[in-house]
Amino acid sequence: MKFGVVVFPGSNCDHDCHYVIREVLGQDVDYVWHGSTDVRGYDCLVLPGGFSYGDYLRTGAVARFSPVMKAVEEFAAAGGYVIGICNGFQILLEAGLLPGAMMRNTGLKFVCRFVDIRVETTSTPWTNSAKVGEVLSIPIAHNEGNYQVPPDALEEMKRRGQVVFRYSSPEGSVLPEFCPNGSNENIAGICSREGNVLGMMPHPERASEAELGSSDGLVIWNSLLAHCGASV
Repeated sequence: MKFGVVVFPGSNCDHDCHYVIREVLGQDVDYVWHGSTDVRGYDCLVLPGGFSYGDYLRTGAVARFSPVMKAVEEFAAAGGYVIGICNGFQILLEAGLLPGAMMRNTGLKFVCRFVDIRVETTSTPWTNSAKVGEVLSIPIAHNEGNYQVPPDALEEMKRRGQVVFRYSSPEGSVLPEFCPNGSNENIAGICSREGNVLGMMPHPERASEAELGSSDGLVIWNSLLAHCGASV
Protein backbone atom coordinates (compact mmCIF):
# COMPACT_ATOMS: atom_id res chain seq x y z
CA MET A 1 0.00 0.00 0.00
CA LYS A 2 1.02 3.61 -0.48
CA PHE A 3 0.51 5.91 2.50
CA GLY A 4 0.71 9.68 2.70
CA VAL A 5 1.32 11.38 6.06
CA VAL A 6 0.01 14.94 5.94
CA VAL A 7 2.27 17.49 7.64
CA PHE A 8 0.74 20.69 9.02
CA PRO A 9 2.70 23.50 10.71
CA GLY A 10 2.76 22.22 14.30
CA SER A 11 2.40 18.49 13.56
CA ASN A 12 4.55 16.51 15.98
CA CYS A 13 3.54 12.91 15.36
CA ASP A 14 4.16 12.88 11.62
CA HIS A 15 7.57 11.23 11.99
CA ASP A 16 6.14 8.64 14.40
CA CYS A 17 3.49 7.63 11.85
CA HIS A 18 5.99 7.64 8.99
CA TYR A 19 8.38 5.42 10.97
CA VAL A 20 5.72 2.86 11.91
CA ILE A 21 4.35 2.65 8.37
CA ARG A 22 7.78 2.24 6.78
CA GLU A 23 9.86 0.41 9.38
CA VAL A 24 7.26 -1.65 11.27
CA LEU A 25 4.63 -2.31 8.60
CA GLY A 26 7.04 -2.28 5.65
CA GLN A 27 4.77 -0.12 3.50
CA ASP A 28 5.54 2.67 1.05
CA VAL A 29 5.02 6.11 2.60
CA ASP A 30 5.59 9.80 1.81
CA TYR A 31 5.18 13.04 3.68
CA VAL A 32 2.48 15.27 2.17
CA TRP A 33 2.92 19.00 2.87
CA HIS A 34 -0.22 20.85 3.95
CA GLY A 35 0.11 23.17 0.94
CA SER A 36 -0.14 20.31 -1.53
CA THR A 37 -3.32 19.92 -3.58
CA ASP A 38 -2.43 16.59 -5.20
CA VAL A 39 -2.86 13.31 -3.30
CA ARG A 40 -3.15 11.07 -6.32
CA GLY A 41 -1.44 7.70 -6.04
CA TYR A 42 -2.09 7.15 -2.34
CA ASP A 43 -4.23 4.40 -0.84
CA CYS A 44 -4.41 5.88 2.65
CA LEU A 45 -3.86 9.36 4.04
CA VAL A 46 -2.83 9.88 7.67
CA LEU A 47 -3.60 13.11 9.53
CA PRO A 48 -1.23 12.86 12.52
CA GLY A 49 -1.34 14.29 15.99
CA GLY A 50 0.21 17.57 17.07
CA PHE A 51 -0.82 21.17 17.42
CA SER A 52 -1.60 22.32 13.90
CA TYR A 53 -1.13 26.08 13.66
CA GLY A 54 -0.50 26.09 17.40
CA ASP A 55 -4.18 25.48 18.16
CA TYR A 56 -4.37 29.26 18.52
CA LEU A 57 -7.98 29.53 17.35
CA ARG A 58 -9.50 26.12 18.08
CA THR A 59 -8.05 22.67 17.58
CA GLY A 60 -8.15 21.87 13.87
CA ALA A 61 -10.05 25.03 12.98
CA VAL A 62 -7.21 26.59 10.98
CA ALA A 63 -5.81 23.36 9.53
CA ARG A 64 -9.25 22.62 8.16
CA PHE A 65 -8.62 25.41 5.60
CA SER A 66 -5.19 24.20 4.51
CA PRO A 67 -5.02 23.60 0.73
CA VAL A 68 -4.49 19.88 1.23
CA MET A 69 -7.84 19.44 2.97
CA LYS A 70 -9.82 20.00 -0.21
CA ALA A 71 -7.84 17.13 -1.74
CA VAL A 72 -8.39 15.02 1.39
CA GLU A 73 -12.15 15.60 1.18
CA GLU A 74 -12.22 14.57 -2.48
CA PHE A 75 -10.00 11.58 -1.73
CA ALA A 76 -12.36 10.40 1.05
CA ALA A 77 -15.46 11.00 -1.08
CA ALA A 78 -13.95 8.73 -3.74
CA GLY A 79 -13.52 5.94 -1.18
CA GLY A 80 -9.90 6.56 -0.17
CA TYR A 81 -8.87 5.56 3.34
CA VAL A 82 -8.22 8.37 5.82
CA ILE A 83 -7.19 8.09 9.46
CA GLY A 84 -7.06 11.13 11.73
CA ILE A 85 -5.20 10.62 15.00
CA CYS A 86 -5.70 13.05 17.93
CA ASN A 87 -5.23 16.46 16.26
CA GLY A 88 -5.96 14.70 12.98
CA PHE A 89 -9.31 13.57 14.41
CA GLN A 90 -10.04 17.14 15.45
CA ILE A 91 -9.25 18.35 11.92
CA LEU A 92 -11.59 15.75 10.40
CA LEU A 93 -14.39 17.00 12.66
CA GLU A 94 -13.77 20.62 11.75
CA ALA A 95 -13.74 19.69 8.06
CA GLY A 96 -17.08 17.90 8.37
CA LEU A 97 -15.64 14.56 7.30
CA LEU A 98 -16.83 13.11 10.61
CA PRO A 99 -19.79 14.16 12.80
CA GLY A 100 -19.52 15.87 16.17
CA ALA A 101 -17.11 18.28 17.85
CA MET A 102 -14.32 18.37 20.42
CA MET A 103 -14.36 20.26 23.71
CA ARG A 104 -11.79 20.74 26.47
CA ASN A 105 -11.18 17.73 28.69
CA THR A 106 -13.52 17.78 31.65
CA GLY A 107 -10.60 18.24 34.04
CA LEU A 108 -9.31 21.16 31.94
CA LYS A 109 -5.88 19.52 31.94
CA PHE A 110 -3.68 17.93 29.30
CA VAL A 111 -3.82 14.16 29.73
CA CYS A 112 -0.94 11.94 28.60
CA ARG A 113 -1.03 8.26 29.57
CA PHE A 114 -2.00 4.80 28.44
CA VAL A 115 -5.72 4.10 28.36
CA ASP A 116 -7.83 1.06 27.55
CA ILE A 117 -10.26 1.19 24.65
CA ARG A 118 -12.86 -1.42 23.79
CA VAL A 119 -13.50 -2.44 20.18
CA GLU A 120 -17.19 -1.89 19.45
CA THR A 121 -17.37 -3.23 15.90
CA THR A 122 -15.27 -5.34 13.56
CA SER A 123 -17.19 -4.37 10.42
CA THR A 124 -14.81 -1.53 9.54
CA PRO A 125 -11.58 -1.64 7.52
CA TRP A 126 -9.79 -0.54 10.70
CA THR A 127 -10.98 -3.27 13.08
CA ASN A 128 -11.59 -6.39 11.00
CA SER A 129 -8.61 -8.13 12.65
CA ALA A 130 -9.99 -7.54 16.15
CA LYS A 131 -12.83 -9.08 18.14
CA VAL A 132 -15.91 -7.24 19.38
CA GLY A 133 -15.25 -6.42 23.02
CA GLU A 134 -11.47 -6.76 22.67
CA VAL A 135 -9.61 -4.23 24.83
CA LEU A 136 -6.56 -2.42 23.46
CA SER A 137 -3.98 -0.54 25.51
CA ILE A 138 -3.04 2.61 23.59
CA PRO A 139 -1.77 6.01 24.86
CA ILE A 140 -3.52 9.36 24.64
CA ALA A 141 -2.00 12.86 24.72
CA HIS A 142 -4.51 15.69 24.39
CA ASN A 143 -6.14 18.70 25.98
CA GLU A 144 -9.29 18.78 23.82
CA GLY A 145 -10.49 15.20 23.50
CA ASN A 146 -13.97 15.56 24.95
CA TYR A 147 -16.01 14.28 21.99
CA GLN A 148 -19.60 15.49 21.86
CA VAL A 149 -22.44 14.86 19.43
CA PRO A 150 -26.22 15.47 19.74
CA PRO A 151 -28.17 12.50 21.17
CA ASP A 152 -30.20 11.85 18.03
CA ALA A 153 -27.07 11.90 15.88
CA LEU A 154 -25.32 9.56 18.31
CA GLU A 155 -28.16 7.06 18.18
CA GLU A 156 -27.95 7.09 14.39
CA MET A 157 -24.18 6.60 14.57
CA LYS A 158 -24.56 3.62 16.86
CA ARG A 159 -27.21 2.12 14.61
CA ARG A 160 -24.88 2.44 11.63
CA GLY A 161 -21.89 1.01 13.50
CA GLN A 162 -19.92 4.26 13.40
CA VAL A 163 -18.85 4.11 17.05
CA VAL A 164 -15.62 2.14 16.76
CA PHE A 165 -13.80 2.53 20.11
CA ARG A 166 -14.89 3.39 23.64
CA TYR A 167 -12.78 4.06 26.73
CA SER A 168 -13.09 1.17 29.17
CA SER A 169 -11.52 -0.71 32.04
CA PRO A 170 -8.90 -3.37 31.22
CA GLU A 171 -11.74 -5.88 31.53
CA GLY A 172 -13.92 -3.99 29.03
CA SER A 173 -16.32 -2.22 31.38
CA VAL A 174 -17.50 1.06 29.86
CA LEU A 175 -18.23 3.41 32.76
CA PRO A 176 -17.71 7.19 33.16
CA GLU A 177 -14.79 6.68 35.56
CA PHE A 178 -12.78 5.05 32.78
CA CYS A 179 -13.20 8.00 30.42
CA PRO A 180 -10.18 10.35 30.63
CA ASN A 181 -11.77 13.39 28.99
CA GLY A 182 -15.58 13.37 29.41
CA SER A 183 -16.40 12.14 25.90
CA ASN A 184 -20.03 11.34 25.16
CA GLU A 185 -20.61 7.69 26.16
CA ASN A 186 -16.83 7.14 26.51
CA ILE A 187 -16.29 7.46 22.75
CA ALA A 188 -12.62 7.19 21.76
CA GLY A 189 -12.98 6.71 18.01
CA ILE A 190 -15.58 6.91 15.24
CA CYS A 191 -15.77 6.29 11.52
CA SER A 192 -17.71 7.70 8.59
CA ARG A 193 -20.89 6.05 7.36
CA GLU A 194 -18.92 4.35 4.60
CA GLY A 195 -16.25 3.24 7.08
CA ASN A 196 -13.29 4.53 5.08
CA VAL A 197 -12.61 7.53 7.35
CA LEU A 198 -11.54 6.88 10.95
CA GLY A 199 -10.95 9.41 13.69
CA MET A 200 -9.51 8.36 17.04
CA MET A 201 -7.95 10.22 19.97
CA PRO A 202 -5.56 7.44 21.15
CA HIS A 203 -2.29 7.13 19.23
CA PRO A 204 -1.92 3.71 17.55
CA GLU A 205 1.48 4.72 16.18
CA ARG A 206 2.73 5.03 19.77
CA ALA A 207 1.63 1.47 20.52
CA SER A 208 3.03 -0.40 17.53
CA GLU A 209 6.12 -1.90 19.12
CA ALA A 210 6.30 -3.96 22.32
CA GLU A 211 9.36 -1.98 23.43
CA LEU A 212 7.11 1.07 23.81
CA GLY A 213 4.83 -0.69 26.26
CA SER A 214 2.18 -2.02 23.88
CA SER A 215 1.82 -3.24 20.32
CA ASP A 216 -1.99 -3.12 20.40
CA GLY A 217 -2.01 -0.26 17.89
CA LEU A 218 -1.01 -2.77 15.23
CA VAL A 219 -4.60 -4.04 15.31
CA ILE A 220 -5.68 -0.85 13.51
CA TRP A 221 -2.83 -0.82 10.97
CA ASN A 222 -2.95 -4.55 10.25
CA SER A 223 -6.72 -4.51 9.89
CA LEU A 224 -6.44 -1.92 7.13
CA LEU A 225 -3.66 -3.85 5.39
CA ALA A 226 -5.71 -7.06 5.56
CA HIS A 227 -8.79 -5.28 4.27
CA CYS A 228 -6.83 -3.96 1.31
CA GLY A 229 -5.06 -7.25 0.66
CA ALA A 230 -1.62 -5.78 1.36
CA SER A 231 1.24 -7.95 2.53
CA VAL A 232 3.25 -7.05 5.65
